Amino acid sequence: MPRILYAIQGTGNGHLSRALDIVPLLQQRASRLDVLISGPGANTILPVPVRYRYHGMGFVFGKKGGVDFLKTFWQLNSASFLREMRALPVQDYDLVISDFEPVSAWACRRRRVPCVALSHQSAVLHSAAPQPKQTDVVGRTVLRHYAPATVCYGFHFAAYAPDIYTPVIRQQVRCLMPRQEEHYTVYLPAFDEPRLVHRLRYLSRTTKWEVFSKHSTKEARYGNVWVRPVSGAAFTDSMARSTGVLCGAGFETPAEALFLGKKLLVIPMKNQYEQACNAAALATLGVPVAKSLKDKHLPLLDHWLQHGRPTPVHYPDETAQILDRVLTKHVAQHPALLV
Repeated sequence: MPRILYAIQGTGNGHLSRALDIVPLLQQRASRLDVLISGPGANTILPVPVRYRYHGMGFVFGKKGGVDFLKTFWQLNSASFLREMRALPVQDYDLVISDFEPVSAWACRRRRVPCVALSHQSAVLHSAAPQPKQTDVVGRTVLRHYAPATVCYGFHFAAYAPDIYTPVIRQQVRCLMPRQEEHYTVYLPAFDEPRLVHRLRYLSRTTKWEVFSKHSTKEARYGNVWVRPVSGAAFTDSMARSTGVLCGAGFETPAEALFLGKKLLVIPMKNQYEQACNAAALATLGVPVAKSLKDKHLPLLDHWLQHGRPTPVHYPDETAQILDRVLTKHVAQHPALLV
């Protein structure tokens, strides 16, 4: 059995939640599995041993919202990143798998060790994946080089190519028994709480909104809007009981909403290339996309409230089979020079 390093990007919840399903499966398939986490979530407590916790290369956000890719990419030259990259012994493993994690990816490139990407970003960058109408050359270029890999496998809202798979839905979500109550679950972290509450009440004073806010530390009610602190279990429960989900154009939350059979509307974060790509992909499935909560976009939201329907998807539990394919194809291969 191989020695495997599984490296996880600690920014956001998606990579970490996906790891909860992937790590136990890798443990069954490895003589030794070491886990690496880098980024803002490096100190996250996981129900698995974490061997390496690194600062990594966090995303730098610009003044207009979204990621400043150039400033993010310049962190490659920082002393801490170079120190972590040089110290990581990637040559000691039979297989390095990276979920958009830069320290392991660049350590592999430096030592000419193969690195297998297994991430949503790999699918976003694939030529077969839907793209937004407006191209973002800088965003796409930096996304491609943030965590370079020898070979890429990806997860997306649909299997657009042989090496792109449907989302990894957490077992916690797969085990839910969804039902439809009267409220809508909302998660729009790019909006400040007072403005979001005002716009939702302006849109409808009768619709029950359950808003999860990363800016709140305690619950508060404003008429028909219930604001709650972000909590994974509470959010998942709210989503499973909701009539619909209003959220950003990330990956995991929209995918879970679709899996649970909830009608969905997304508002992509401005100046965020990955979310623009996700919105384009969701639009091809028939999911409505609003640019903002400004007055000119409210008719779309109102139509969704009144007439929206769930988008049917088929997201089978095939994570084990995907990992078996990756291991079968790449563990026995000899290291190849990166071009």
